[in-house]
Amino acid sequence: QVQLVESGGGLAQPGGSLRLSCAASGFTFSSYAMSWARQAPGKGLEWVSGIYSDGSDTYYADSLKGRFTISRDKAKNTLYLQMNSLKPEDTALYYCGRSRGSWVNSDVHEYDYWGQGNQITASS
Repeated sequence: QVQLVESGGGLAQPGGSLRLSCAASGFTFSSYAMSWARQAPGKGLEWVSGIYSDGSDTYYADSLKGRFTISRDKAKNTLYLQMNSLKPEDTALYYCGRSRGSWVNSDVHEYDYWGQGNQITASS
């Protein structure tokens, strides 16, 4: 069965960095685009960043460009999100998701599997 397991979350000071990982299993990882999304308290799920199935192209929400970097390791079946210059408004539960195809979509409803979520808190 498809499994997506996030790790690496935690607490960082504003301006700090964290890296999230998402270990994928139960499907051919290299055949699907993957994305990260987040949910802040009291808000809906917000798409953050996505990467094509072959890693050839990456996309980011406009508010995050230059601070976050998405990547994937085909050999390890793992998706990553490097988060730099964290801001208090980045505080949320972060989820990795599998696209329904090889392309990235910013609509979170176009993803058929999500991980369990991992908390990121940027606070002093």
